[in-house]
Amino acid sequence: MSSPPTTPSRTTADRRRLPWAGRNYTLLTGAAVVTNLGSHGALIASAFAVLEAGGSGGDVGLVAAARTLPLVLFLLIGGALADRLPRHHVMVAANALNCVSQAAFAVLVLTGHPQLWQMMLLTALCGTGQAFFNPAAEGMLLSSVSGEHANRAFALFRMAMNGAGIGGAALGGAMIAAIGPGWVLAVDAAAFAIAGAMRAFLDVSRVSGRAPGGGLLADLREGWVEFRTRPWLWSIVLQFSVVVAVVGAAEAVYGPLVARDRLGGPAPWGLALGFFGIGTIAGAVLMMVWKPRRLLLVGTLCVFPLALPSAGLAVPLPVWGLCTVMFVSGAAIEVFGVNWMTTMHQEIPEEKFSRVSAYDWFGSVSMLPLATAVAGPVESAFGRTSALWGCAALVVLGTAAVLFVPDVRRLTRKPAPAKAAAVPAATAPGPAEAPAGVSPG
Repeated sequence: MSSPPTTPSRTTADRRRLPWAGRNYTLLTGAAVVTNLGSHGALIASAFAVLEAGGSGGDVGLVAAARTLPLVLFLLIGGALADRLPRHHVMVAANALNCVSQAAFAVLVLTGHPQLWQMMLLTALCGTGQAFFNPAAEGMLLSSVSGEHANRAFALFRMAMNGAGIGGAALGGAMIAAIGPGWVLAVDAAAFAIAGAMRAFLDVSRVSGRAPGGGLLADLREGWVEFRTRPWLWSIVLQFSVVVAVVGAAEAVYGPLVARDRLGGPAPWGLALGFFGIGTIAGAVLMMVWKPRRLLLVGTLCVFPLALPSAGLAVPLPVWGLCTVMFVSGAAIEVFGVNWMTTMHQEIPEEKFSRVSAYDWFGSVSMLPLATAVAGPVESAFGRTSALWGCAALVVLGTAAVLFVPDVRRLTRKPAPAKAAAVPAATAPGPAEAPAGVSPG
């Protein structure tokens, strides 16, 4: 007997993806790869655009700060909206804003000499788009997989993103040298357009309507209650507010200076950063097959190696030694990242994913602008070597403190639900809009 007409197409579709990767997960991962390919090159291009327009190193810092400030200011509002509105609508709208702002930036660079205020404004619009996109994207990703496959799904997603980031930075640098930063910014705008179109095809047909809430402020309060009543959550976010700040200062400010003065120039530092990226891919590959029982304990122990790059710069290690510690720290932070996402997926109610994610993002990046701003004065006051050892010490002390929180040590992976009750990943609904990404997390 011949097969029903729908069988061949269904079988063909299944062969195109992993058996546990549903349509939404596949679209989200593909779109994330596209945007990371464009965005990592664009970050380099924006700095060179400022310099080619006659700007100084301080002007480059102002443009970078213009991206970070709205990200911090609007994250909480973005998280509340993403739990109130359909998440894929928020993501597509944010992609559209990023596309328009990057396209305008590209036109300014390609047609003349952009003013500093123009570049800051357009970069701020891009940061605003990310503030609304990140909580919605993380909530969407968390809701696109079943608990049974969460660990592997998050590991593969992060591996794809990190790989695209490495490739995007390398390709962007080559394109800047060949055809200039303006065209790289234009490619980034096109990448946002393509990714937004992909996200518009997310399947939400099985999602029921969301019950009306009590307003935006009420949603924020509800998310705050969810956040503060979980000691494991707020303690690790507080830890990362320090870790992200000092690691960011070490890598953005002290790393290039050490490379210039002690390692022979920017090439060794670029090589070390490349090894960090390779390490993140290795960590993701490991997490594809490893499912530690004590999620947060293992994850937190893997934060300690983030002190190694600062210590290596303080010595300073030779290039091969610095590349080694960067590789180890990249692999370690990826183990933390997958365990963190798996814990969030397991412990946070689905309808509150985006709001809790917004508090996570806000806490983690809130001190980064201040840390990069004071890195220079701290170096002047205490010396670069002391400042770097201080960065390493803060990572170790902050991480050790988190281990005193009982929930961090004791929280364990929950067994997968029985197959009869589970929602298969290949047919799981899209972002839960009734109730209902991307993350250091």
